[in-house]
Amino acid sequence: MLQFSKYQGLGNDFLLIDGRQGQLPERVRFPDPAWVRLICNRRFGVGADGLILALPPQSEADLSMKIFNADGSEAEMCGNGIRCLARFVADVDGNTTCDYSRVETLAGIIQPALLNDGQIRVDMGSPYLDPQSIPTTLPCGPSGLPQGEFSMDGTTLKVAAVGMGNPHVVVPVNDLNSIPFENWGHSLEQNPAFPAKTNVHFLKVNGPDQLEIRVWERGAGPTLACGTGACATLVAACLLGLSGEQAEVRLPGGPLNISWPGRSGSVFMIGPAQAVFDGVMTPALMPGFLEDVSDEKQSKVVDVQQPMINIDTPIICKASQQSDRGTNVEVFNRKEQSFISSSVNSFAKLTNDSLAQSTQTQFEKDGQS
Repeated sequence: MLQFSKYQGLGNDFLLIDGRQGQLPERVRFPDPAWVRLICNRRFGVGADGLILALPPQSEADLSMKIFNADGSEAEMCGNGIRCLARFVADVDGNTTCDYSRVETLAGIIQPALLNDGQIRVDMGSPYLDPQSIPTTLPCGPSGLPQGEFSMDGTTLKVAAVGMGNPHVVVPVNDLNSIPFENWGHSLEQNPAFPAKTNVHFLKVNGPDQLEIRVWERGAGPTLACGTGACATLVAACLLGLSGEQAEVRLPGGPLNISWPGRSGSVFMIGPAQAVFDGVMTPALMPGFLEDVSDEKQSKVVDVQQPMINIDTPIICKASQQSDRGTNVEVFNRKEQSFISSSVNSFAKLTNDSLAQSTQTQFEKDGQS
């Protein structure tokens, strides 16, 4: 069985799987994009904006994070995702301290910390402002970051690009509700000016310390929140003269507090992450399940009513040998159903015991906070 947990940060939700002991099979550690799309599907799978794997580190970090978008593509980093990972690991380990953990990502080492009020503070590292590091073909503009203009539906959009280990483009607008959000978001995500595609954030400035954005995430489309996007938005707004070094960034799922002290060095993010539920994937939802069994056994997965033996094969019992073929099949099928029933019951008990222990740990932690 494959146990997972679902967490969300401001409505940006993820499936998390703990593999820090190196116990996960290769098909989970290096998942097929089709499997990721299946389990993230909200009708045919579990449903999520992405999949996060907690794995052993390859460097001096405490653990490694791999994150996959709902379309199956692998992402370099995710601000909401790393907050969810930090909370998930703390819950699994029963940790309520504020110590930093060093998390290895494709964007480098990221350091989250649990705060006493339940929020999570993350040192997101320094932003990337040179075009090649983002990457983008936009030239570096007078504000010290890549800038350019795009024509969309007869409207000229002035944009700025920032990298937070993953690419972002920030588009200031006067009204977030009147723009053709999906059309512009999808077009900018796949614009050739962004060779690795990009996350898109439409920005309305409510004040120097309050920004509001709508998020179009690369590989996911519209989402309720994007942590790296909130960081990139503050950096862009700060350099464009639209905000100060610290601001509340309002997203559809709720606010994040973002700061960039001194307009240099690390960007810091403070926001929530919450457990939603724990679960176990059924065998049919496991990666490569049908590939691991023979054609004959695959047919039994589809039709469990088919007998599991050839009726022309005699059954030899220790106590006696039956000569009546029909009786043999009847006896076998009764034993088969009993075996299946007991196996399912055992599986259910094992699952319930595991999830009950996890839930009890969560309740105990919440009671201490």
